[in-house]
Amino acid sequence: MHAHRRAARRLAGALALTLPALLAACTADPPSRAPTSTADPVPAEVDAARDELAALAAAAQDRHLTATYAFEPGDGATRTVTVTSANDGTWRVDVPGWGQGGTVDVSLAATGDGLFQCALPSAGWAQPAGCVRLGDADDAVPRRLDPRVQHPFTDWLEVLTDRRAPLAVSAAAPLPGASGECYSVESTSASLNAPLDVGIYCYLPDGTPTAVRAAFGTLKLAGEPGPAPATVPLAGPVSEGGEPVSRDAPSPTDSPTAGTP
Repeated sequence: MHAHRRAARRLAGALALTLPALLAACTADPPSRAPTSTADPVPAEVDAARDELAALAAAAQDRHLTATYAFEPGDGATRTVTVTSANDGTWRVDVPGWGQGGTVDVSLAATGDGLFQCALPSAGWAQPAGCVRLGDADDAVPRRLDPRVQHPFTDWLEVLTDRRAPLAVSAAAPLPGASGECYSVESTSASLNAPLDVGIYCYLPDGTPTAVRAAFGTLKLAGEPGPAPATVPLAGPVSEGGEPVSRDAPSPTDSPTAGTP
C-alpha cells in the first residue's frame, strides 16, 4: 500500500515538472521567417542590353561627323536629313520639307551663341537663307517649331546614357537596311512627358547612329559619314526681328518673315 502511494507521488511530481514546459512549447510563437522579396529580379540579358546601349550612346556623344540620313516620315515622302556634329560640340540638322506645310526646308543649330532655326531656300522660300535665335544652346526647341529628327543626335543621347531614366531596353532585330546593333527602348513611366520616343535605336561600335525608328518616322544612315568640321556654321545671317518658320501652312495673308534682315 505504501509502495503504491510513493509511486503515485513520484508520478505527480514528474507531471508537475513537465506539464508547464509542454504548455509553454505549445503556446510559444513559431520562429519568424526571413522576409522574402516580392520584386521580380531583372533578367541578366535585359540589364546587359541597358548597359550596352548606354555605352553606345556615350560613344555617340563623342562621335563627331557629317552624315546624311534617309528620313521616312509617317505622313510624307522620303527625304534626306543632314546631320553635322562638330568637334567643338556644336551641331546642326537640316530637315527638308518641314516648314509651312512641307514647302520650306529648315535647319536647327546649336552654337556658342545659342539655339537657332534657319529657313533655307526651297519651294516655299524664294529669298536667301535667314536664321532666328530661339534661345540658349541647351534650351528645348518649342513644340510648334520642333521637327524632332534632331533629338536622336542631341538630347536623347543624354537620356540613353542615364541609368536612372525610366526606360526598359532589350536587344532588337536590325531594322531593314541598317547595320550595327539595335535595341528596343520602352518607357516604364506613366508620365505623358516621356524623356524620349520609344522605338528602335541602332549604332555601330564606334557610336555612329545608323538607324532610328520612333514616333516621328524612321532615319537610316545613307553612305559613309564624313569628317566633322571644327564648328558648325549657321545657314545664313541672324535676324533680330524675324519670326521662326512653323510647320503649319501660311494663310494667304501671311508673308514670310523668318530670318529677314
